[in-house]
Amino acid sequence: MKPFQFKEFTVHQDKTAMKVGTDAVLLGAWCNLGEFPNMLLDVGSGTGVISLMLAQRSDAMTIDAVEIDENAYEQTVENFEQSDWGDRLFCYNASFVEFAKEMEEEEEVYDVIVSNPPFYTDNYETEDKARNKARFTSSLSFEELLKGVSKILSDNGKFSTIIPFKEEGGFVNLAKNFNLQVNRVCRVKGTPTTEIKRSLLELSFVETPIQEEELVIETKRHQYTDAYINLTKDFYLKM
Repeated sequence: MKPFQFKEFTVHQDKTAMKVGTDAVLLGAWCNLGEFPNMLLDVGSGTGVISLMLAQRSDAMTIDAVEIDENAYEQTVENFEQSDWGDRLFCYNASFVEFAKEMEEEEEVYDVIVSNPPFYTDNYETEDKARNKARFTSSLSFEELLKGVSKILSDNGKFSTIIPFKEEGGFVNLAKNFNLQVNRVCRVKGTPTTEIKRSLLELSFVETPIQEEELVIETKRHQYTDAYINLTKDFYLKM
């Protein structure tokens, strides 16, 4: 598996079931980092691509990542060490539930939490165990994700995630149980004529009027829209 080359860093992906995908890059580029974020967290780092994007985008002192799968954890650490920002990037090999509990006990909070969570439900599970763990909600349910976030997000912090569009309503309602309100939504379509596939969501403890937008990735195969190019051009080599 070839490494994925970005403008300012390289992501090796030979050890992990989850390769660099559009969802991660969209989220890493779209999420709001606020003014001067100090502590950032990437939940379910996979290859570490989102953490590396956050490091490129900010001067945050600490960018933590948590990854339950051992191979993905090793891959993330390797990618962190080979980047220009290795001194600010840390990865923990743990479940998010354990991690959030420990951080809460230590009274640690994050200004920004970002997660590209696993999201197919159990009936789609494949034979590949590692890919299942990376992709299916059995390893981290939306409820566990939101509960953990609510414990370790700072009062004015922002939590951003990307989920299937069909899950948006349920996710937003579930978030309210943890006092998390939606502030921004971006609904993503592959082309102008295809249906909405993903929802990028930004939540916080502060209720605001919801900013809604739609993003179309390409007009036709490999003809990217200006909006998509503007969002990702700092990262992708060919944009």
